[in-house]
Amino acid sequence: MFFCEFECFAHPAPDLTAIEPYVNPYVGTNNVSGIVLIKKDDQIIFEKAYGLADRARDVKNSGDTRFHIASMSMQYTAVAILRLIDQGALSFDTRVDSLVAGIDGADKITIRDLLLQRSGLPDINELPSYNEILNQHQTPTSLVAAIKGGPLLFEPGSKFLHEEHSAYNLLALIVETKTHPSFASAIEKLVFQPAGLSSSGVDDDSENGSDTAKGYQPEGVYALKPAASIHWSAKSGKPSILTTARDHARLVNAIFSGDLLKPASRAAILDTAQKVGYGWFRAPNKRFSRTGLLTI
Repeated sequence: MFFCEFECFAHPAPDLTAIEPYVNPYVGTNNVSGIVLIKKDDQIIFEKAYGLADRARDVKNSGDTRFHIASMSMQYTAVAILRLIDQGALSFDTRVDSLVAGIDGADKITIRDLLLQRSGLPDINELPSYNEILNQHQTPTSLVAAIKGGPLLFEPGSKFLHEEHSAYNLLALIVETKTHPSFASAIEKLVFQPAGLSSSGVDDDSENGSDTAKGYQPEGVYALKPAASIHWSAKSGKPSILTTARDHARLVNAIFSGDLLKPASRAAILDTAQKVGYGWFRAPNKRFSRTGLLTI
């Protein structure tokens, strides 16, 4: 499935007549299946579903279809942490060793380092046992336990090396540590409810329904086959969010135009000094002389 977003502030409205001629060739060759939704000034100005949510049953995608949104899920984990910072339960400079024991270098890693993916933690996705991890039910505790004892890859805060899956697994555990319920219930309380997201969830292996798009992967040039099944609980804090295009648009609006976050937390997301962080990439747009926020 295809789900992407781009937020560039104060730019002109797009030419809506150009969207379908651009998208249709990709749809026709099985390269795009999902939702295109465009908002301007809090109004949806274009919305159309493409492709199939379930090819075996010939179920088309619609505005009610929920998608696993992969790395965009980091935005939800980051918002939960930022709301805990806004409430005074954490700070950007809180060190991991005060929250979770047994992680090498935790006395050097801050919440800010985790949010910016500059922690230096060993990456769970690179472990020899990762396929086994994906095929069993997990919790944030078990995911963090899998990297305990591993040496840091670099000095925390010094650089962005790659997407840090373990950093966001650890943030999910910290959310649990500070709120006490499960990660799923914490995200419901900290993010979904205050942002008005009624069709979203955290897939901890209990989120299965007919409104959820099935995953597919390429086979040959044009063909598709069902993607290998995994336990989505093994992605806690990272790609475990299920949502609709409209719900995700509500989250973006709540972050940047609403009162979901305090100004200092919103400013941290918009800090152009950081290319990567909080589940967003920041990319300059020469045409509009702006820096846009991009996630794919």
